[in-house]
Amino acid sequence: MTIGVLLVDDDALVRSGLGFMLRASTSIDVLGEVGDGDEVPAAVATLRPDVVLMDIRMRRVDGITATRALRAAPEPPEVIVLTTFDADSDVLAALQAGAAGYLLKDTPPAEIVRAVETVAGGEPMLSPSVTRRLMELAGAGSDATTSRDSARTRLAVLSEREREVAVALGMGLSNAEIGAAAYLSTATVKAYVSRLLEKLGANNRVQVALLVQQADLTDPPTDGSAIRT
Repeated sequence: MTIGVLLVDDDALVRSGLGFMLRASTSIDVLGEVGDGDEVPAAVATLRPDVVLMDIRMRRVDGITATRALRAAPEPPEVIVLTTFDADSDVLAALQAGAAGYLLKDTPPAEIVRAVETVAGGEPMLSPSVTRRLMELAGAGSDATTSRDSARTRLAVLSEREREVAVALGMGLSNAEIGAAAYLSTATVKAYVSRLLEKLGANNRVQVALLVQQADLTDPPTDGSAIRT
């Protein structure tokens, strides 16, 4: 079964290059492409992609706004944001909007294919270096204390076990790793994660991980693991 992908970028040359590269993979089917964020809803409704590769900076509707609207819709595709500039604030905003991860446009083709496959398989991820930078940004600033207290208030609705699973997500653990650490089956962990998303009003596990880090309940991973969602 191939993975349906929609390309969203205001640069026709970038779309052409991404399309050429992705079509070389037997696991990916490029369903179509659009040139701005305001074209995404109609394209997704028509093409029903599994994954959207979304540029952040576009002329009419930026990728962050388009991602937020897309992820708020029923049964949305996963979103990987694309950026030319390694701007932490843009990437953090995109993840908070519901994106599963991000790629720089100069990422090697094999890594882009792997990212699409990983996201489509239900395990979006961020590299450890990116995770550390984003978590530092999430908790930085003059309103860091207010932000931390707000995050802790949101997490206070969780049961002890749900909180344990949430913290594990913030540490970058997969379902299997959480299950092994907490003596739970993978299916049970998945059930807990579903409840976390519902209780916290999050639409993917990246958002839960960001919230845990914002609450300053754990440290970013340093052992080479990645946040998977």
